[in-house]
Amino acid sequence: MVAAERSVQRWETCGEAWIAMLRHVWSAGEAGLEDQGPIIEGPPVLFEIASLSWEDPLLREHGDRGLLAREAHERTRGAARPGPGPRPRGAHGPDRLPWVIDLLRARPWTTSAWIPFAAPPSDAEPRTAAGEPPDLVPRVVALSFRIRGYRLIMTAMFRSQDVIRCYLSYIPLRDVQVEVAEELGLPPGPLRIFIDVPHVRVADADHAAGILAAVPEHNAA
Repeated sequence: MVAAERSVQRWETCGEAWIAMLRHVWSAGEAGLEDQGPIIEGPPVLFEIASLSWEDPLLREHGDRGLLAREAHERTRGAARPGPGPRPRGAHGPDRLPWVIDLLRARPWTTSAWIPFAAPPSDAEPRTAAGEPPDLVPRVVALSFRIRGYRLIMTAMFRSQDVIRCYLSYIPLRDVQVEVAEELGLPPGPLRIFIDVPHVRVADADHAAGILAAVPEHNAA
């Protein structure tokens, strides 16, 4: 394994990755400040998850049961509706998945299959008191799709993420990856996540400590 590969943590399940991100912030974090208030801010992190499911035992045992129940209800309602769920849209609005699929069919080796989500502000956009457009940059700033080893790898890049409930983002992202993989006739590889500012709100610190105390430490591959 080359040095660059060693920096990628690898986790078998979404629940294991979630606990690892909490422990990463808890053990290496420093005092910081986000738009919503004070946080414990961890160093940037890059990791992969092999399998993701709403039925993950760690999520069911230690996750937010109210939010998980709401997700289950939404999935039940959505099962009767044709077509996929929310679509990844690029900086200028249109659904970009067909473009990604066509590009990878034509050039399977490409590294250009990216969907950016941030766009430069226009003069017509409302501004904050500081003169900046509100919510200019979404938390997920881009998705990248690559074919490697006859599998579809997808990377989601987060500028910032509150890791106390990060699993609520990862499992829907897996659905996007599976959709593209199926269109290409390929199996999905791991879901890769990069977070520039992983954090826990100070208001949630006791909750995070309780979760970590209840789950033994598990080492990444």
